[in-house]
Amino acid sequence: MSSYFDSFETRSADERAAWLATALPEQIARARTLPGYAASLADVDAGSITGAEALAALPVLRKSDLGAAQQVAAPFGGFTTRAANGFAHVFQSPGPIYEPGGLEHDWWRLDRFLHACGIGQGDIVQNCFGYHLTPAGMIFESGARAVGAAVLPAGTGQTELQARAAHDVGVTAYAGTPDYLKVILEKADEMGLTLDITRAAVSGGALFPSLRQFYADRGIACLQCYATADLGNIAYESAAVEGMILDEHVVVEIVTPGTGDPVPEGEVGEVVVTSLNPDYPLIRFATGDMSAVMPGSSPCGRTNTRIKGWMGRADQTTKIKGMFVRPEQVAALVAKHPEIARARVVASREGEADAMTVRIETKAQDPSAFEASVAEVLKLKGRVELVAPGGLPRDGLVIEDTRSYD
Repeated sequence: MSSYFDSFETRSADERAAWLATALPEQIARARTLPGYAASLADVDAGSITGAEALAALPVLRKSDLGAAQQVAAPFGGFTTRAANGFAHVFQSPGPIYEPGGLEHDWWRLDRFLHACGIGQGDIVQNCFGYHLTPAGMIFESGARAVGAAVLPAGTGQTELQARAAHDVGVTAYAGTPDYLKVILEKADEMGLTLDITRAAVSGGALFPSLRQFYADRGIACLQCYATADLGNIAYESAAVEGMILDEHVVVEIVTPGTGDPVPEGEVGEVVVTSLNPDYPLIRFATGDMSAVMPGSSPCGRTNTRIKGWMGRADQTTKIKGMFVRPEQVAALVAKHPEIARARVVASREGEADAMTVRIETKAQDPSAFEASVAEVLKLKGRVELVAPGGLPRDGLVIEDTRSYD
């Protein structure tokens, strides 16, 4: 098996930028024709959007926007280039949100990840992702077929049958959540069955180092990817296990939660993705997940940008004194005063009552100058604390809840 799935994975930065300078304007032009983007992209010059820096001027699309649009124009809200009956599948995710699915060209782009896992021709993949309503099962099946592997469509549950099938069929690779493989292996041990699984491709949950080591001790190399129902594969591990390498058909930005403003490289922020899928052109789609860009490229030789993987959720909405405070409100406070570089709301307890402190990064010296804006924008009065430029942590938090709920 070749080390890389295709030449895209090892392109130089200049080659990747040149390709994107053509592919991205084409995708923006495609999206502009769709009813879902009538308000947000109507006046955008597609030819000027040639890289991530230019994307930053466009509005962010959130899952809530998709849900609202789908209520008006079912089932996809006017964000697809095909009608519903033009896709192979229609899926439902919690919300409900409806997502399209195709099979003709590894629609979700799991091929590079599975190849990096060492899965290919001659393998039988036990696919333990769900096949009902949600797309995870079909996402991994499509990828397995793209790399030439056969699939045992196991789905979820019935662990004893899973262990028996893995033994009888001669399964060599697992796809599913990180922890369920351990359940199958232990059930097989209990039943006295020997399994031939040597590779695992996981997603949809935390792969703790101790769990990865458990698999390694049993001769199973376990790698994870970061994928969503809407976007398909976003990033994936290689055998180097040093961060997650961005897929070649997405553009990823890391932004301040509640805004579309990119953060400096290395800082934690919300993952915003532009997909180059021509059937479902999601432009600056906010995942709600937090991550950060890593410096350099992977030792495995894949040259695309790396991110640190999942680092929490961006929706830091917190209730203080019975009122919700949202990241968007903190962003509005910063925007209201040019002298404010950053702000951070800290929720705490004083005795048996909630308290709010607004920490403002600024060169200004008078906290009282911001008190009226805090009350107006956040709808609550709170203590204002000024910190010098650079004084707030670069950890992606704009709302910090220090209250104990024990």
